[in-house]
Amino acid sequence: MATAGDFELFGVGGYGYRKIGFGRKIGIVSVDFMNGVTNPDERMGKSPMAQDAVEKTAILLDAARARGMPIVHCNTAFQPDLSDMPPWKIECMKEWIIGQPIVEIDRRLWRDGDVLVCKKTPSIFFGTHCASVLNMHGVDTVIVTGANTSGCIRATAIDSFALGYRTIVPRECVFDQGSVAHEQNLKDIDIRYVDVEPFDFVLERVRGANHEG
Repeated sequence: MATAGDFELFGVGGYGYRKIGFGRKIGIVSVDFMNGVTNPDERMGKSPMAQDAVEKTAILLDAARARGMPIVHCNTAFQPDLSDMPPWKIECMKEWIIGQPIVEIDRRLWRDGDVLVCKKTPSIFFGTHCASVLNMHGVDTVIVTGANTSGCIRATAIDSFALGYRTIVPRECVFDQGSVAHEQNLKDIDIRYVDVEPFDFVLERVRGANHEG
């Protein structure tokens, strides 16, 4: 269990000394909010944090659509023979086969006009055209939602940072299989790469954004 003292020396080094903030144009990525992760009947869908994260993300996405912001979803899915599957150490991922209901985006989140990319590795950006979609819309600020905080959210946040985007993670719109991993990773990326912000704050910024033209 992490304690406040675990982060003491980070403060001495000046970690987290400033906020990144929002830029001019916002895009939202929704990472692995697919049935295999959000359906409680599935092996990876049993997190007590999952349903609240989906419900809050649905509100955020609706607000983003109303402002004309691009939304990119991803699933993680493989060929039936798993020939394109990297050496993941998570057994239930072998069930995530392209075209099967388990890898469909949760219907509470998907709308016509959204973009879907399929990934094989943790980050939504690696080996996909996600960045091309965002760049086409002139996005300079990426809001990251989805699962799991310690895996695919962390990887996506770091890649977003590396690609030069201002990166915002609304804490109630991401989740993990356990609260300790969730909180530790939010804290760590917040002092290094991104702004981890409350859902209500991010929603207010999205609703107030001007995306005309």
